[in-house]
Amino acid sequence: MRTYGKALSVVAVVAALSATTMAAPASAAVTIKMERIYSETVSEWWGVQFTCPPNQVLTGRSHYGDENAKTTYHCSRILIDGEQVQVHAGDWTPAQRESRADYSAPDHQVVVGRWHEGDENGDTRYRTGAMYWRGQQVRLIDGDTSREYKESSHTWQAAYGKVMTGRVHYGDENGKTWYRFATVSFEG
Repeated sequence: MRTYGKALSVVAVVAALSATTMAAPASAAVTIKMERIYSETVSEWWGVQFTCPPNQVLTGRSHYGDENAKTTYHCSRILIDGEQVQVHAGDWTPAQRESRADYSAPDHQVVVGRWHEGDENGDTRYRTGAMYWRGQQVRLIDGDTSREYKESSHTWQAAYGKVMTGRVHYGDENGKTWYRFATVSFEG
């Protein structure tokens, strides 16, 4: 009896492993490339609504000076297997007071725009977008937060393969700023 039970167990295990192996074929790997191709310097104090050009996403920001100084935004396009990813931009978020702003984009969405009016007591809004390639949504993984920067004297650029997913700022132009970012990923 025991021999029969052991033989049946081995057969069941082998059958289960075979079914598992056959049921999940590996998907083909894709090549993801990012190209930083656009920068624009704006005077935010006046309430400029900055949005990256179509099908581009925010990958950097720099600001030197007080609220009257200009801010530079850096945008990138993403290519998967040589084809540009489509970015479907959404609406602007509700306003947050800049001196205590803490924003994170919804899951698997990237920041494509920022709109700020006034000084640290003014309002800041963000615009996000969902990314698609061949009709399927591109995912963001390994979200993280940058080191701390002094708002009035910094340049932040996401590392290659990463995009901006949020920002935190406390205080005035001498206050602290952090950026949220994540890695672009696609599983077909």
